[in-house]
Order: sequence, then structure tokens, then C-alpha cells
Amino acid sequence: MTLDTIDTTDWSAAGEAGLDDAIALRRAIHREPEIGLDCPNTTAKIKAALAGLPLDYREGPSTTGLIAILRGQRGDNGRTVLLRGDMDALPMQEETGLDFASSIPGAMHACGHDSHTAMLVGAAKALCANRDALPGTVVFMFQPGEEGHHGARHMIADGLLDDPRPDAAFALHITPNAPAGMFVSRVGPLLASTDTVHARIIGRGGHAAMPHDCADPIPVACEIVTALQMHVARRVPVADPAVLTITKINAGSSHNIIPGEVTLMGTLRTLSDMTREGMRSAFEQIVKGIAAAHGLTAETWIEEGYPVTMNDPRATELMESIAGDVGAGWDVMSAPMMGGEDFSYVLRDIPGSMAFIGVAPEGSDHRTNPPLHNTKMTIDESVMAKGIAMHCTLAERYLTNGFD
Repeated sequence: MTLDTIDTTDWSAAGEAGLDDAIALRRAIHREPEIGLDCPNTTAKIKAALAGLPLDYREGPSTTGLIAILRGQRGDNGRTVLLRGDMDALPMQEETGLDFASSIPGAMHACGHDSHTAMLVGAAKALCANRDALPGTVVFMFQPGEEGHHGARHMIADGLLDDPRPDAAFALHITPNAPAGMFVSRVGPLLASTDTVHARIIGRGGHAAMPHDCADPIPVACEIVTALQMHVARRVPVADPAVLTITKINAGSSHNIIPGEVTLMGTLRTLSDMTREGMRSAFEQIVKGIAAAHGLTAETWIEEGYPVTMNDPRATELMESIAGDVGAGWDVMSAPMMGGEDFSYVLRDIPGSMAFIGVAPEGSDHRTNPPLHNTKMTIDESVMAKGIAMHCTLAERYLTNGFD
């Protein structure tokens, strides 16, 4: 069975037919992970895998991201659908022991982006082989820099999604903590915004045996950390939650010296723009107010992270309607995850949805498997066939019927 002989209504068969190639590509990418916005070797592997297909390509100056455009030949309505696959790795040392483990010290595909890319390439091949069935255009977005580098935002700023402008957008993300082939998602907020908060508390240093002659910033910093947690617990609605975690405190040089300043750093996660802005204001107010109450001064600044990943109800319903046909079914997440995802930039401008697909290795307990961002994270590669089928089915059904 080959891709060009697949019945267009049987995308599951197309996924199975493309599985061997997807596994080979995934392993090649896994073996040579790249980090950040500059992933030229990964982009080259994608281009080689897509060579000879009826695709138009677009690239921008800010990243090595690649847009591949498939124009269906039916041309019934002019809808355009975007399918996204991210392709960057994490700065981690792999400990899986796989035959195709990372050959790059300190870099690992621990978040499954190698499989995301392989599934999207597999879908592109299958859809190209059946382009006569497509009454519109498919945009394949191969994106670097998802792991904190704002790759999607850069590709959007480069104008890569402007012509043609997608009417809907979809993405898949693997998880080893769900049963193999199970799709998992929810309507509305799926993942949180991800800001990094910083503070500098400025006092007056001196001898640790004579604190009365100093303005000690350390106890003030401790009070600030406690007050921030109290604010979350008592001022943030439980129905619109926030997480504010201080993860780094720097101060001092010796046991007998009171330092002149303390720096704090942490992460702020929210699920709505209103709570996000409220928490940013509260962070500044609490830090500066407590410092001033003790006669110290403080500075605050915030590195803006990803927006909330917001799933459109119609797009999520479409994914759910397909999940039982191409996979093990659909499971609704009871609550959003407080991790972040830069597909949120796409969903901020284009209605769409993202879902997780379970890749728990055969014989493992998905509840206790090494999770994403773990040095021992592995996947059941056969599930990629179901991801390919989901991409293809989404493209065909959306182009044919929209969200109806």
C-alpha cells in the first residue's frame, strides 16, 4: 500500500502507510537536536523529506522556520487551514539509552518536537498524494523556537502567515502521560501565559554583627516572597487562578556580611488577560511597598512570555469528532495545565485548537512514565500514524465544511 493509492476517506490507512518514513525522520531529528530559533539541520531534513511534492515554500529572516503551502485542486471555497509542528529541542542531557539518542551533548528532544515534525511531514505527504480531494489550501507550519524563544511570534511578525491567511489552525502535542492514541484537550484555556518576574531590593550592607547600622535586604526579601504567596491565596479568584513562584534568590557573599541588595526571579502563570495584568501590577506594588515600609527601595521588571493558549470551541469540537475515527478516543481535561505554549500566538489571531496525543510506551503505566522535559522521556512511535491521520482528517473536513 502506498500513499497515492489511499482512499481519501481512509486517513488512518494513510497514517499507517506513512509510519515507517515518519519513524525514520523522527529518529534522524532526535539524533541531532537543535535549540532555539536557528535549527538549520532540522529544516534541511524537512525539505529533503518533502522534496518533489507540489508545495510552495516561504521562509523569513528571523528564524529557520519553514512554511509549506499545498493548494488543493478542487478549489470549491477558498478556505485555508494551518497545521503546526514545532521542531526545536531542549538544553538537557539525554538519558534514554536509545540507539538513536542525541549525539549533541546537552541537547535532547525531551518535549516530543521531533515527533511533531515527523507527523506533520507525514501529513503533508499524504495530503499531497490526495490533493484532488482538497477544496482549499493547507499551510504546514514548521516552527523552531517554541521552548521559550517565541518562534511562532517571530514567524508571524515575518509575515509568513499572511498570504494565504489561514482561517483555522490546529496543532498536536505528544504526552507520555496519556494512553497511547488517546487525544486529550478542552475548550477555552488549555495552557497558561508564562511571564518571568524580576525584583531587586536595595538596602545598605555592613557587618552582620551590627545589623542596626545596616538596612538588611534579606529579611525584607523573605517578607516579599511570603506576601506574594498570600496575595495569590487571598486576592486571586479560584475560578481564574494564578501561579506565582519565586525560583531564584541571590544575595550575600559571606557569613559575616550583610549584603547591599537581593535579587529575586520567578514565574507568573495565569489563564486570563485580566488576571495576568492584575498580577503584574500586584507584583510591583507588593515588592516596592514592602521595601518602602522598611526604608529600602526596590526595582521590578517583567519579561513578557507566551499568551494563554485559548482553544476555540468550534475547532475543539471538530477535533473531538475526529478522535474516535483516527485514534483511541477523546478525553476532556478537567482543568487547564499551567505550562505554556507559543502556539498561543497563532490562536490569538486565528481560531483553532491544540490537543495532546498520548504516546505512552507499550507496557508502561502512563500515570508514572517519565514526563515531558525529563531526561528519560520516550514515546510509542507507532502512535505517530494516528497523529498523521488526525492532521489529514482535520484538513479535509475543515476545508470541506468549515466549522459546520
